[in-house]
Amino acid sequence: MALLKLNPSFKDYLWGGHRLVEEYHKKYEGEILAESWELSCHPDGSSVLASGEETGMSLPDYIEKRGKEILGENCKRFLNFPVLIKLIDAKDNLSIQVHPNNAYALKNEGQYGKTEMWYIMDCKPGAYLYYGFKEEITKEEFAKRIKEDTLLEVLNKVYVQKGDILFIEAGTIHAIGKDIVIAEIQQNSNVTYRVYDYGRVGKDGKKRDLHIEKALAVTERVPIIKSKSSYPHVAECDYFRVDRLYLDGTITNQLSGVIGKESFAHILIMEGEGTIQCGDTILSYQKGDSFFLEAGSGTYEVKGSCEALVTTIGEKANPIRIGVDIGGTMTKIGLINTEQQLFAKTSFQTNAKQPWKEVVKEIGKQIQNLLQQENIALDQCIGVGVGVPGTVDKKNGIVLYSNNILWENVPLQKELEQYLPIPIAIANDADCALLGEMAGGSGKQYEDVVMLTLGTGVGGGIAIDGKLYDGKLMGGSELGHCVIVEDGEPCSCGRKGCLEAYVSATALIRDGKRSMEQEKESVLWEKCKYDCNNLTPEMIFEGEQEGDRISKELLERYRKKLATGIANLVNLFRPQLIVIGGGISIQGENLLAPIREMLETMCFGKAHGELPELKIASLGNDAGMIGASNLIFC
Repeated sequence: MALLKLNPSFKDYLWGGHRLVEEYHKKYEGEILAESWELSCHPDGSSVLASGEETGMSLPDYIEKRGKEILGENCKRFLNFPVLIKLIDAKDNLSIQVHPNNAYALKNEGQYGKTEMWYIMDCKPGAYLYYGFKEEITKEEFAKRIKEDTLLEVLNKVYVQKGDILFIEAGTIHAIGKDIVIAEIQQNSNVTYRVYDYGRVGKDGKKRDLHIEKALAVTERVPIIKSKSSYPHVAECDYFRVDRLYLDGTITNQLSGVIGKESFAHILIMEGEGTIQCGDTILSYQKGDSFFLEAGSGTYEVKGSCEALVTTIGEKANPIRIGVDIGGTMTKIGLINTEQQLFAKTSFQTNAKQPWKEVVKEIGKQIQNLLQQENIALDQCIGVGVGVPGTVDKKNGIVLYSNNILWENVPLQKELEQYLPIPIAIANDADCALLGEMAGGSGKQYEDVVMLTLGTGVGGGIAIDGKLYDGKLMGGSELGHCVIVEDGEPCSCGRKGCLEAYVSATALIRDGKRSMEQEKESVLWEKCKYDCNNLTPEMIFEGEQEGDRISKELLERYRKKLATGIANLVNLFRPQLIVIGGGISIQGENLLAPIREMLETMCFGKAHGELPELKIASLGNDAGMIGASNLIFC
């Protein structure tokens, strides 16, 4: 836990005054102080710790040192720090301006858009601001009025007084008027499109830039319709939640609250003086002070007289997760809701022979297209999980080695973030399939589960006590590359005798071709139209059902090798459940029934031991996507 006082970053925009120095105790030596960024991790100006052992350290550096866990569970959905809190002293009118929404800003500016709220801390009598339009206007009229300097005639002028609150959604044209001091809580963005600036010039003696075309593209040209109440909060949206704290110093002079694991808290003192305590830390406060409390800090207590805003991050409403399953042949993408239901999906050919950057670019493009098709904004998505065949550095988001898609040392997470600036996590594809089955499939009621995926290769995942088991070293488990035959068949990994070299679909086809060359009378020739390159596992299982001797012998050997691999896993982990997935798993009980009989004699202890259940994965090809989408919770 930690209670920290913060020092702000300062901005000397030309419209600013000096009240933040004179009345709000800001230590600033310049003539103009327009804004103090009280809570900021923005690259244009960060807050700095003013108390504790790390006094003088920037807030971003402190968070990196302590870990993002101090921001809380509700912040995991954000790639970057979610909020920016400012004090604004408008001695003169600010420009007429608008902020873009996330979709437009991400595409055109490479950062999020900006929704914000204003709390009027003080103002002179007759002070006003602009907030939306009086009535709806066309884009053509909007452009004409900007050109003719008549825009103010159609803007909604709002007279304000101390304590007023305004919520400014992205796309709302607005401007703070002169003689107003405001507390602004906003998305962590600094994207602003000026529409009209009273003909003012900047420090360089030139008129300040306007952004007419962009403003025309993003502005909602309709009157403000008051949204639903945020009660009991002052304001609440997907990006921040604001509450008001008040102590009059006489009747009420003490108040306590609790900072849970869900979110950090920021306290901005607008009036009063006293002390704030959390644990053993006691700090004094006065008007203008700013405090940061880590998530999980527990009980805090404020004493004295106080009017303050407390900002936290709320839980995302109706969050959507994105799951990506990269395979040697196809890459599948799905959208998953809170009920672990995959409600929309798409796929494309991986084409692993092309440069890996092209594959990642296509993933980003396909995700954006799927979201657009489903009319879902990117900011409704709390993260992307990606399953990749091979050895993965989950912590750093790097695919270390994948023989199936020919990747080595690929910074997948960092590259994908260029197209999708939301949290991204990666893991081995078999681990993802296991997560999927445990979240919404055959493994839903179990905690100790081992999964094998039988496809082009053989993957595997292990869950112990309901959590993926990765071991202490990088790379995770590779169950398909446990040797079951010394100096046996060559494996794609470069070794010999691996489980994958015997029970993958590739291995079964290889053995089938060999047997066909020795037996020209097998029905398999007819099934593959007398070209063994057309052979599939399904044909071999069909041949067995039709009584074909070659097919029966092939599958007898295949099942025995698979049973050997499963018995080894049972002897190692004694799980509650073994789940079989991948393309071959569609054979269901035809595949599993004989293996169950073999396990009774192969597993240590035989009849005296307890055998796990053996099931087919119920989610089929969707398991990898559903499981990958759950990586953001791991």
